[in-house]
Amino acid sequence: MDERFCLLTVHAHPDDEASKGAGTIAKYHAAGVHTVLVTCTGGEEGEILNPAMDTPEVRASIGAVRARELAAAAEAIGYEQVELLGYRDSGMAGAETNLNPDCFAAAPLDEAVGKLVEIVRRVRPQVIVGYGEDHSGYPHPDHIRAHEIALAAFDASGDPGQFPGAGEPFQPLKLYYTVWSRRRIVEMHAKFLELGLESPFDDKWFERPDQEDTITTSIDLSGFEDVRRVALLAHATQIDPTSKFWFGLPPEEARKIYPYDDYVLGRSLVDSELPETDLFAGIWASVSR
Repeated sequence: MDERFCLLTVHAHPDDEASKGAGTIAKYHAAGVHTVLVTCTGGEEGEILNPAMDTPEVRASIGAVRARELAAAAEAIGYEQVELLGYRDSGMAGAETNLNPDCFAAAPLDEAVGKLVEIVRRVRPQVIVGYGEDHSGYPHPDHIRAHEIALAAFDASGDPGQFPGAGEPFQPLKLYYTVWSRRRIVEMHAKFLELGLESPFDDKWFERPDQEDTITTSIDLSGFEDVRRVALLAHATQIDPTSKFWFGLPPEEARKIYPYDDYVLGRSLVDSELPETDLFAGIWASVSR
């Protein structure tokens, strides 16, 4: 049976797909890889960070607004397929919303894994991208749960003994975790100072865990450097267009600063030499279109 090349990402909320790996998806989409986005929650608890969007009308229909933003961002990035797990945003750790029975963090783990397994078996991705194990820098319950279900689904999807009603078993070959390189932050901070601009990176940024040594795979974003910017702006409620963090550097300077997306190879069932420059390293030759 011929298989198409497919890349599936698992993100917790609308806008996560824009801030993490947008250029990577655009690059593989342009290369003919089928790209699938799984969004676990509706992002209902996300703060409205753009003052221009902070209106009673938007607040009253925030779930629908964020769904429209997600659709626009996914199209800008190059996702061909968007799958929604349908859970409610859990809110930040310790918030009362964590107790809502409809939220992602409160859902039975097997239920959420089963939903993802059904999608994996249906779209048949060789590569899955999710979040890593270290959440100390941002311990959001939905990000933690998104990691748990991606890892569990990677194994369960190929096991006929698990979730027998979720479709024909299919085994993905590689599981990656997104990571922000410390080098990116250092270079951005230096460029702000060089240009005489106020840097959004204070000392707390440099106290975060340094994951540089864990990076196994870096994707060159040449030609796709602006995808993240466009996708972020599609999330008008969540992204303030005047944000120094996202847009404080002139675009012509931002394009030149660390034009890579970085990943940690969490699981692999194929041989590939590390470090890698391709998420499909070790896979291309083994799959026919």
